[in-house]
Amino acid sequence: MINPTPSELEVLNILWGLKEANTQTVNDRLNLQRKVGYTTTLKTMQVMAEKGLLDRRKEGKSHVYFPLIQESVAKDNLLTKFVNNTFGGSASNLMMQLLGNKSVSQDELTQIKTFLKEMEDKSHG
Repeated sequence: MINPTPSELEVLNILWGLKEANTQTVNDRLNLQRKVGYTTTLKTMQVMAEKGLLDRRKEGKSHVYFPLIQESVAKDNLLTKFVNNTFGGSASNLMMQLLGNKSVSQDELTQIKTFLKEMEDKSHG
């Protein structure tokens, strides 16, 4: 599994949301977040196609790009790598760091508790 760079992950997040898009559309969306030139976006997407992260098909004068990797698989791999490299593989250390350094709303705490309860029920059932 090829781990995308931060710039590639930005492109993937856009394409996962849209399912497919041409370079101009992706570039327009990127520019809502930060200033990125069209040629930079085009080059990034061409490299991603060479790496097997994206594929494209010709549509008129332009190419329409679409992701070849599933969002959940890519994010699971990135998160696993991050947890291993940063927290020695400990998910509990990650969660304590995350929840300890951020103000968490009551709604978020309720969602987390519900999720943990469901995980606990699955492991005992």
